Amino acid sequence: MWNPNMNNNIFNDSKKNFKKNVKKTARGAKKAAIIIAAAAAAIFIVSGSFYQIQEQEQAVLTTLGKPKAVTETGLHFKIPGIQQVKKVNTTIQGFPIGYTIENNQTIDTEGIMITSDYNFINVDFFVEYRIAEPVQYLYASQRPEDILKSISQSCIRTVIGSYKVDDVLTTGKSEIQAKIKEMIIRKIEEQDLGLQLVNITIQDSAPPTQEVMQAFKAVETAKQGKETAINNANKYRNEKTPEADAKVDQIIKDAEAQKQTRINEATAQTSRFNAMYEEYQKNPVVTKQRMFYETMESVLPGLKIVIDNGSGVQKVLPLEPFAENNASDKPAPESEKDSTQQSDAPKESNANTAENPTAETGNPETTQTDAQ
Repeated sequence: MWNPNMNNNIFNDSKKNFKKNVKKTARGAKKAAIIIAAAAAAIFIVSGSFYQIQEQEQAVLTTLGKPKAVTETGLHFKIPGIQQVKKVNTTIQGFPIGYTIENNQTIDTEGIMITSDYNFINVDFFVEYRIAEPVQYLYASQRPEDILKSISQSCIRTVIGSYKVDDVLTTGKSEIQAKIKEMIIRKIEEQDLGLQLVNITIQDSAPPTQEVMQAFKAVETAKQGKETAINNANKYRNEKTPEADAKVDQIIKDAEAQKQTRINEATAQTSRFNAMYEEYQKNPVVTKQRMFYETMESVLPGLKIVIDNGSGVQKVLPLEPFAENNASDKPAPESEKDSTQQSDAPKESNANTAENPTAETGNPETTQTDAQ
């Protein structure tokens, strides 16, 4: 038979067993949670106790607010919760001034400047830098890259304003870049930004408008033409100067040779005259006669004597062939007539001399003296 008390006993036993099982499960879950929390805490502590520094990185380890730079690469230890680590990239970085890198558009507020001769010009720069002091970079200033850009713009405008527009466009770029770099480095050291300027370069420089650009191109073309003309002129001068020097040397040498020849001739004539004068002093009469005969020997072979006795009959001594006389009867040109008229006086004197040869031979000493 069914007994209600028996059912109550079974229910009570089941209830007690369930409570026991729940208590056991709760105690197991609590232990598991504690174990999991302890493991998680252990993992967190272990993972937070080490940090890795790559080759192109540096770190700043902060211990209770006191920073310290860590520059060695590799695995390092830190105390979790007490020490904090911030890493910085030490590779070379850069930013443009006057244009954008994405679409290469000009930024007028940065690129347009004024030169010392009051001309506007658009100049684009690119600044390269790296983080040299991580502690100063992180804690000495806020946004040090923006400060570096402002310093760069200030130095660029200062230097560009001290140069003429031609220098900025053509020959003065290297000098301008060097001055800007020196000025930026000095100001960075004064500001303690923790940054190091690697380089600053002029990417492009041009007038702000198309019309002005064309005018500058025309001026540049004219300058190049001027330099070409000067180079050609120097080349021509260098080619002709040796030739002229050679001609000058040749003329000088010829003049020296001619001078020496004249000196030698004059010296020889002087020596001959002195020797003749010595002979003359020894025997004057014989010397005079010899000089007279030598002179006549050189003069008489080419001498023509014409004798006119007033009757129109001429006699020529020495006698010439009949053919030559016939040729002489032909009318002579005007130039020959003039020369004949100019020689009438000496011919008459020679004729008178031929008519009276005794006058010459009568006083030989006087004749010799006149011939000399």
